[in-house]
Amino acid sequence: MLPGTLLLLALVGGPLVVVVAYSFMSRGMFGVGVAGPFSLDAYTRLLYDTELDGSRAFDPRYLGVFGESVWLAALTTVCCAALAFPMAVWMATRPPRVRALLVFAVTIPFWTNTLVRTYAWMLILNDNGPVSGLAGAPIGLLYTPFATTVGLVYVSLPFMILPVYASAEKFDFRLAEAAYDLGARRLTVLRRVVYPAVRPGVIAGVVLVFIPSLGAFLQPQLLGGGKSMMVGNLIEQQFGASRNWPLGSAVAVALLALTLLTLMGFALLGRRGDQKASLL
Repeated sequence: MLPGTLLLLALVGGPLVVVVAYSFMSRGMFGVGVAGPFSLDAYTRLLYDTELDGSRAFDPRYLGVFGESVWLAALTTVCCAALAFPMAVWMATRPPRVRALLVFAVTIPFWTNTLVRTYAWMLILNDNGPVSGLAGAPIGLLYTPFATTVGLVYVSLPFMILPVYASAEKFDFRLAEAAYDLGARRLTVLRRVVYPAVRPGVIAGVVLVFIPSLGAFLQPQLLGGGKSMMVGNLIEQQFGASRNWPLGSAVAVALLALTLLTLMGFALLGRRGDQKASLL
């Protein structure tokens, strides 16, 4: 395992160390690269803005970007879970040949680049697209938070369906039939019998959807038109047009910390769920 471990450390750990180091440096002369000495100015700028007289005032702009990113990622995750859970359970109840075809259909979007699929949604949602054509007038869906959410849900939905389906496929649906025989209603069967069995797949799907959506770039940039500023767009802006590499690196490190906290939260949630299941 040593060669693979060294390669992984070089390809993942090396760039991460560079980004962390850049976040503690200052902006280079004329906005080119970075320069010493090491400082916390980039992290301070995430919370405070420096006035002309040198004083600092609290600036909530960057916190607002993080809040917007968390909100859109959470909304995307909820929408994907609401769509994927019944679909995955229904897929698991089909005959084996039909199941294979359905899984194949779910994976078809992976055959096309995400950029191409996002441009397709731009054609669908613009004022001359089929949605406005059905409405009979332009309804202005493109370049809105709604369009961003639609793009995120479309891209992320397979990542929610497949883990839930993998758990539902192993479930013995005779247990649901037994619950019906004992007088349980449909919602009760889903909540008390089916969901506990597929909960590991749901948690895995939530992680696979929420974390990539948190740092999404294409959908807010193309479908949102830059109006839905997310963390990924902020990082690109700082490394690109603003040429403020230390601030962009600080935002990236903050996003990494938020991602780690999210993973720890989901791990704790899964552990508590396993403990409750063992007690039952």
